[in-house]
Amino acid sequence: MIVIKDMQGELSDQPLHTEVFFMLVETTAKLVEVSEKYWQAQGTNGARIRILVELMKEGGTLLPSVLARKIGVTKANISLLLIPLEQDGYIRRQAHPEDGRKTVIILTDEGHSLLLRHLPANREAIAHSMQALNDQELHQLLSLLAILKKA
Repeated sequence: MIVIKDMQGELSDQPLHTEVFFMLVETTAKLVEVSEKYWQAQGTNGARIRILVELMKEGGTLLPSVLARKIGVTKANISLLLIPLEQDGYIRRQAHPEDGRKTVIILTDEGHSLLLRHLPANREAIAHSMQALNDQELHQLLSLLAILKKA
């Protein structure tokens, strides 16, 4: 029992930067959950949508290794995430135009349509969750997050 009390005291007496880090993690998890619930209702998940969004942002074509780095997964995990997207017709694999040993991932018209159809409602669900902040506070938060991202 004493050990648990000691640990609780240790956890509650964290430096400010540690408190901020954990608050950021918890808040991010809450917002991701909102997004994930939306995507699950559409029969997919956020990781797969993130792949489609990254492809769209990059003009529709990326190497799997670049895609993995952009979404923060391993090369093995990106392969697993690509399989259902390819089966559903949202992406296709094609030989690299300059290096036939490589494969590129291409966003299909179906994948593009899925994003155009559902991203606005998904973004609205997220915006609803963030309405506790006004525009000035959102701009301030965005500036602060940009500073942390560069650190």
